[in-house]
Amino acid sequence: MAGHVFLAGLAAEPAVLRSVLGDYAANPAEVAGIALVQAAEGPWPVVVVAAGGTVSGVILSLSAAQHERLGFALRALGMTPVNLALGVTYLGQGAGAILGTAADVLAVVLAYLDDILPLQGQMAAETLARRLAPALVRAASRFRAQAEAPTALRRATAAGDIVTHARRLPYAQFFAVEEYDLSWRRFDGAHSPTTTRAAFVSGDAVTVLPYDPKRDLVLVVEQIRAGPFARGDRQSWQIEAIAGRVDPFETPEQAARREAVEEAGLTLTELISVAQYYPSPGAKTEFLYSYVALTHLPDGCAGVFGLAEEAEDIRGHLISFDRLMALVASGEIANAPLILTALWLQRERARLR
Repeated sequence: MAGHVFLAGLAAEPAVLRSVLGDYAANPAEVAGIALVQAAEGPWPVVVVAAGGTVSGVILSLSAAQHERLGFALRALGMTPVNLALGVTYLGQGAGAILGTAADVLAVVLAYLDDILPLQGQMAAETLARRLAPALVRAASRFRAQAEAPTALRRATAAGDIVTHARRLPYAQFFAVEEYDLSWRRFDGAHSPTTTRAAFVSGDAVTVLPYDPKRDLVLVVEQIRAGPFARGDRQSWQIEAIAGRVDPFETPEQAARREAVEEAGLTLTELISVAQYYPSPGAKTEFLYSYVALTHLPDGCAGVFGLAEEAEDIRGHLISFDRLMALVASGEIANAPLILTALWLQRERARLR
């Protein structure tokens, strides 16, 4: 279907339109009977029906192919096409007051569009919209991944070093699996044969170990974990640091503080970065930000916490540093983030005390 489209809010952002359409022409317009409010799924503006409201936006005249591509992108963001007298507009689910589109929010949305636009024709936009929340976590992770990283020893990736011949998404629910047909520049300078690689896609996450340097105590948490259960481990409960996903529009530090409240009832102040790393880069996109938090840990602060809506049942343990290291040595602590953090704390403990 070709024709006129009225857009406002996030959908009318020039960067969004360039990402979806490339070159385009737009004219200013004003439409009554609608309003601009914050989207239910994210902090960006969308159009909703509102008697007495008036919204300023733009009108685009699109070809059938452009209309199909734009419609796919906006429906994947949870918007619904509605026919108006002057053409089609896209309504979103509203949640609150009018908001502008901040640069960092827009960057995450553009990363999401970069993820989903190649899937047009492979997956329905409505299917993608149903997993918008985890997909935005993945998009925010992709955005953070573009930050500069050291290349003192390893090869610095240059344009043309990696060629993506095909991309597939065979599984997408809360997590996803992506398959790529890739070739890359080998160390002898030639390009490799095209090879299929798959990755388990999950967003960036944080871990934080609260440490009381005066009392030489740490707070660890215990909960059942799907990974050990699915592996067939006789012990499915794990002793871990406080951990959780970084939400799309928060920093890793904000995520660490939020998770400390949710999993341990602790309000943290000072966070010290331990490391930023891929726990399993051969198969997973997950990237971790690990912290130690210097805080007072009084007797009785270890309880049972967790979000009921996420079926969390998390028990805290207040233990000495020596017992922490004994649990690492015995193998009872068997997850990489806490082992790594414990070894970092062993090295830095005298300084912190």
